[in-house]
Amino acid sequence: MHDHDHDHDPCCPGDSSAHDHAHAHGLAHAHDHEGHAHHQHHADMNSADSRRRVVLAALLTGGFMIAEVIGGILSGSLALMADAAHMLTDTGSLMLAWLGYKLAARPADPGRSFGFGRMKVLAAFTNGVLLILLALWIVWEAVNRLLSPSPVLGELMLGVAVLGLVVNIMAFAILHGGGGHKHDLNLRGALWHVAGDMLGSVAAILAAVLILWQGWYIADPLLSILVAGLALYGGVRIARESGHILIEGTPEGLEAPKIIADLKANVPGVANVTHVHAWALTESRPLVTLEVTLAAGASAESVRRAVKERLAHAFGASHATVEVIGEVSPAAA
Repeated sequence: MHDHDHDHDPCCPGDSSAHDHAHAHGLAHAHDHEGHAHHQHHADMNSADSRRRVVLAALLTGGFMIAEVIGGILSGSLALMADAAHMLTDTGSLMLAWLGYKLAARPADPGRSFGFGRMKVLAAFTNGVLLILLALWIVWEAVNRLLSPSPVLGELMLGVAVLGLVVNIMAFAILHGGGGHKHDLNLRGALWHVAGDMLGSVAAILAAVLILWQGWYIADPLLSILVAGLALYGGVRIARESGHILIEGTPEGLEAPKIIADLKANVPGVANVTHVHAWALTESRPLVTLEVTLAAGASAESVRRAVKERLAHAFGASHATVEVIGEVSPAAA
């Protein structure tokens, strides 16, 4: 006996038991889809808010970047130029994040049954890689400056760096204000860019003060390396988390042994659980498929619905495909 969980089960005409089963099946799916729709609506609202915040932050950073490039060239400061380069990647990464949200909002179609939901994860991965490349470039330039120090105009550097810090704090506050970064890799990637840029402005201010106070031109490349270290840390973290999703890695807490043990202990009628696969479309949309073997006398439909409910409540997996097969015979056991 097999009972497959599909979105639309065919109903056999003239078979009242099949009709009853399909009716119960439809009610279960109506409940599943209602909860899923509510969850999706909440996620869509969060994405819309995040999209607005990303655009505002991009306008701020992109607008000031031009002034910082000019200030960096005129003052000869690597810290300012590194910060300006960081702002350039910030603007690009924020627009990339915005594009990820826009594409993710598109509906599913026959060629893409899950829509473009994973574009946000792809944007986050790209931002992580950009952060890593930026960090390596800053370190390379800083090492060259250490080997051959050059004079820096401290006053101009200090003025531009202070203005840059104000702009970066505003951009950071805009991105952080909605709280969506806690569950959104795309927004978190953009936030890491701006956080690194904000600390880059702090480093440029400190370097300018040391240059004006003690004439330590070496402070400029040394503090730039510290900023690069932060950018590298953020980039590796974002790239690793988003890359794990892109290669269909198992989400944290959805490991097969944990799911099997939980279902066997908490769902009556489950004799065994096999062929467990768990992955994620995005960081907030885990997917699970598994096969359940019935205990003696258990109802296939009741067990299937109970398993789906348990997966949703205990593991947050609202989208699960459950296949139910007949009980294991005593001889086989």
